[in-house]
Amino acid sequence: MADVLPFSEITYLFKEFEHTAWRLETRREYASDRNGDNWKRWQAGERLGFDPRHPWHANVRAQVEAGKRFQRVRIVDDPPTEGQRFLLATARSNITAGEDIRVLPRAEAERLGLPDFDFWLFDSRILARFHFSDDGTTLGVELTEEPSDVLRACQVRDVAWHRGFPADDLAWLM
Repeated sequence: MADVLPFSEITYLFKEFEHTAWRLETRREYASDRNGDNWKRWQAGERLGFDPRHPWHANVRAQVEAGKRFQRVRIVDDPPTEGQRFLLATARSNITAGEDIRVLPRAEAERLGLPDFDFWLFDSRILARFHFSDDGTTLGVELTEEPSDVLRACQVRDVAWHRGFPADDLAWLM
């Protein structure tokens, strides 16, 4: 296994990619969500929206305005877990920032043989695979440009993207 880096050491990739940043999200919940202020606000019934001052939203907007794409597919259980319901509730703000988010039911992802780990794929050439603890805490990220790993990630992206439903179209839940 390659070195596992702190996530903070790869954040430059979210600004320096040339064309596309693509994410596969597979976890049922993330500690970073559960421990954040937005989680508490969401649990209190507050509707969370786009915030142009939020660093993620500001960067996504800037990159999209520069002609780049942010895309992700979230694998979701039926019924969605509490963590997945939170992500669905916050998807609109990321979409407003400029992300294109799709959702894929877990049963379909398993049928398609998609991996059970999260990753970002930058420009179809750099793979950033996440490592998590059992409670969903990010332990770090493994970066690779190994052609066979990147090719597999590209194949996963293509399958997941084409089978996913737009996140704001909740008809997939029915």
